[in-house]
Amino acid sequence: MGIVLWIIFGGLAGWMASVIMKNNSNQGTVTDIIMGIIGAVVGGFLMGLVGQSGVNGFNLYSFVVAIIGAIVVIYIGRLIKR
Repeated sequence: MGIVLWIIFGGLAGWMASVIMKNNSNQGTVTDIIMGIIGAVVGGFLMGLVGQSGVNGFNLYSFVVAIIGAIVVIYIGRLIKR
């Protein structure tokens, strides 16, 4: 996947995760993109642990995996902040 698609994909996944975690007002667009990209990597790793494929393209399954990973990243970030 090209870098532009990763940025778009990461931005959408990070934004959705921040809305789900009710963290949307605390984050900016750049943070959403970073959280989404990191979330895609974390989500792919977590899915690999349970025997499923991770992010494998620009599709709905990969989007859900990236959102799950971004939620985990936001949650861990909240734990560290406290």
